[in-house]
Amino acid sequence: MNPLSAAGEHERWMLVALGEAGQAAERGEVPVGAVVVADGRVIGRGSNQVEQLRDPTAHAEILAVGAAATTLGDWRLSRAILYVTLEPCTMCAGALLLSRLGALVFGAADPRAGAVVSCARLLEGNPYGHRIDVTGGVLAPACSELLQKFFTQRRESGS
Repeated sequence: MNPLSAAGEHERWMLVALGEAGQAAERGEVPVGAVVVADGRVIGRGSNQVEQLRDPTAHAEILAVGAAATTLGDWRLSRAILYVTLEPCTMCAGALLLSRLGALVFGAADPRAGAVVSCARLLEGNPYGHRIDVTGGVLAPACSELLQKFFTQRRESGS
């Protein structure tokens, strides 16, 4: 595949993930969205639902990966790509390894809790012997702006 067409595909699917993140923001959740793509179609999607479900594991990535496994009828997602608007945390990076995900594409880096390139590099040298291809920074300004607006509004409202 031509690198330019790959970049265009990454942007296309990141826009879908941004739509999921926008839905999370509308519900008062931290605006992170994710979609899992295989064979040119979305097989799983998720947005943060930690507050709504009162579940600390209800991150966008976890929900999208679970939905993808259900769609495929298999927990092994080696042919799938996860698009997520924010660099995954430790919990989500672990789930990506356990799902044998084929590739990860994320938008904004997370200097506070990112476990892929920022605070830790959990996908490198993992004990499962499975390699996940990683591409970061896709539509990063749009992903960052959504998060910044959300937290600015929260601070201003006193929430």
